[in-house]
This record gives sequence, structure tokens and C-alpha cells, in this order.
Amino acid sequence: MSRLILVFMLTFIMPIAAASAWWASVDRPANWRQADWSATGLLPRAAEAQEAVIHIMAARTGGFKGALSVHSWIVLKEAGATRYERYDKVGWGQPVRRNAYAADANWYSNPPFMIKTVRGAEAAALIPAVRDAIDAYPHANRDGYRIWPGPNSNSFVAHVLRQVPQIGAVLPPNAVGRDWLAGGKFFQLDADRRDMHISVFGLFGLSAGVRSGLEFNLLGQAVGIDFARPALKLPAIGRVGMAL
Repeated sequence: MSRLILVFMLTFIMPIAAASAWWASVDRPANWRQADWSATGLLPRAAEAQEAVIHIMAARTGGFKGALSVHSWIVLKEAGATRYERYDKVGWGQPVRRNAYAADANWYSNPPFMIKTVRGAEAAALIPAVRDAIDAYPHANRDGYRIWPGPNSNSFVAHVLRQVPQIGAVLPPNAVGRDWLAGGKFFQLDADRRDMHISVFGLFGLSAGVRSGLEFNLLGQAVGIDFARPALKLPAIGRVGMAL
């Protein structure tokens, strides 16, 4: 029992405490009205990039939640298109929002980062499947959002990634809500059957497979190992190691 407690402290409590201490030292806007939601220039102008592209992006969320979680979204661009399309799941207005923000905008003043990018012919082939997965998301109604344990913004993006596994991405372990399985399922295989997920309403479970590696999920956070692209996955902190 003492060893189990030590493992729990090292893998869950200490990363969360460290991230919370760091976040407490960061200057943040007092509310959403004071936050910066403007474009950052992380992405090139859409008209300057002729190829098709899919971006999976994220940024720390607002308030003290930002110590523990990121908000993720999807960016698409058809070949030759002159603008990006951005899709977010939010808790206000129309739940799945299209182009409500610039594709690479700050989120609550927090700069975005790239989780995965697919380009060229591969992206062009996958974009229709991504659109279908977005349209088929079962929690797209106005009541289909719950900040914790889900379904929330990260539940939405994780659903699309499971339906279109060819994108080859898994949301970081601090994307709270990603382990909520659409429709309240307890078990799910990705569309290519190479990753499996067990989840009790996003509260605890595990994921294993080619993309997920081995992950244990607890209360919206995850700890694990990526074997394919070696990295540790730490609660609140995120992925530490080789990029996807």
C-alpha cells in the first residue's frame, strides 16, 4: 500500500502541484473580457500556403483551470483555399463553432501550440472524413457541454481523432475531457482498431495502442508512456519527450 501511495504521489499529485505552483506565478487576465483573443501569427496566411492542411492545436485555458488543462481545436484548409476553417466546441452559443476565432488565436491570452499537422495530398484525402466526424459528433446540441468531466472541447476533438485515426494524433494528457467517450460509452476502439479506450464517464480508465501507448486516466488527467515516439505523459504538465 505504501508503494502504491508513493507511485500515486509521484505520478499524479507532484506534477499537478508543480503545474499549479507555476501557474500561480503567471500573470493572467482577470476575466474573458480582458483576455487577448487575437491571432498570433503562428500559422502562415492561408492564401500563401496552397496545399491542403489539417492542424490539431491547443492552448492553456482560462482562470486557474489553465494550471490543469488545455483547450483544443481543429483547423482545416482545402488546397488553394484562401482562408482557414476553425472548429471549437464551447459551452456557450452554438456548441460546435466554426470560425469564431482566428485559426491561430490566443485562448484566454494563452499562446497556442501545435499538436499535429497533416499536409498535402494526405490532408486533402482526410478532410472529408474529418468533416463527417465533426458533423456526426453526438454532443453537438446546445446542452451537449459539461466542463468536467465532459463532454467538453477536448471530448469533441478527441472524438474526431478517434474517428479519423489516420491523422495520427492523441491529445496531451492535460486535455481534460479527452477521455470522455462520445455517447457515454465505457469502451471504444479507434476506427482503425489500433487503439482501445476504457472510460467510466471520463473519471477513470485506461487507453492503450499504437498512438496512445499506455495511459492511465484519473479524474480527467492522464499519466503514461508513448512507446512509438518516446515521451512521458504527465498530468497537468503534458507530454515530455519527442514531438508527435
